Amino acid sequence: MATVHEAHDVRLGRRVAIKMLHAGRLGDRTFQGRFRREAQAAASLNHPHIVAVFDSGEDIVTNSVGLQEVIPYIVMERVQGHTLSQLMHDRGAFSADEAMRIVMRVLSALGYSHQRGIVHRDVKPGNVMLTDDGDVKVMDFGIARGGGESTATMTQTQAVIGTAQYLSPEQARGQDVDGRSDLYSAGCLLFELVTGRPPFVGDSPLAIAYQHVGEDPSLPSSHEHSIPRALDTVIMHALVKDRDRRYQTADEFRDDLEAARVGRPLSPAAQATAAALFAPTESIDRADVLAGPPGGATSATAGGAGAAGAGGALAG
Repeated sequence: MATVHEAHDVRLGRRVAIKMLHAGRLGDRTFQGRFRREAQAAASLNHPHIVAVFDSGEDIVTNSVGLQEVIPYIVMERVQGHTLSQLMHDRGAFSADEAMRIVMRVLSALGYSHQRGIVHRDVKPGNVMLTDDGDVKVMDFGIARGGGESTATMTQTQAVIGTAQYLSPEQARGQDVDGRSDLYSAGCLLFELVTGRPPFVGDSPLAIAYQHVGEDPSLPSSHEHSIPRALDTVIMHALVKDRDRRYQTADEFRDDLEAARVGRPLSPAAQATAAALFAPTESIDRADVLAGPPGGATSATAGGAGAAGAGGALAG
């Protein structure tokens, strides 16, 4: 969608990054709108774990055939480091403790943006950077919107807003989303950091969206046996399909990650999920915990109404 160039701010004497809409997208109003929303959303946020936006504007250039074109740009904080997707490609999965520390900082950034009414909508390894000095930066608010705004644009443009492997069930269905959608995506991110793979894989974005809507994720420890039960529980609670039964705020998610790190008891809600995961005969059924509300899709109905909803969201 855009290219990023390193530059020098002569007025303030600092190195910056300039993000410019790619030439191939200049005539695409959808991408122009996303680009402007990124500038507006990120510029309103001032947090140590969010890439800072210093300025934005439009540059007028003359193209090769003599026509003038308007190129939107964003002047951002220059961050030296690598995205989590790059790091996982080079080194594989992270240790449980390192992954929890990273995601706790991501949740700090998300909690701050949610308090200001901004939902990121595209939390994934490619949008989180680990800096050379060990800091964490969340970036790319290009599809961020206010928490009360509709997701109708996603179905109208027949485009997947948010990478399919990290879509919440409500995003996959094309429903309105709020901050809890970001928390589901953060759970997918944490799952991948500790296992080296996302919770759902498939041959197409649509196949993966069906799984987010209608299939139970496997336990992270089934892929990486060193993952402790407490971390299994936190991740699985974040991935509950019914948003009313997963973490409700970034602070709740973050508090349970800290509890898992230091050996404190998890929240009662996460403990209820654990009871269904690890002792299903003593509590409600595991599928009931991970599936949506009564009448919604479960793993037994993945090909039914819930999957049809995902198809509608992705295909328009």
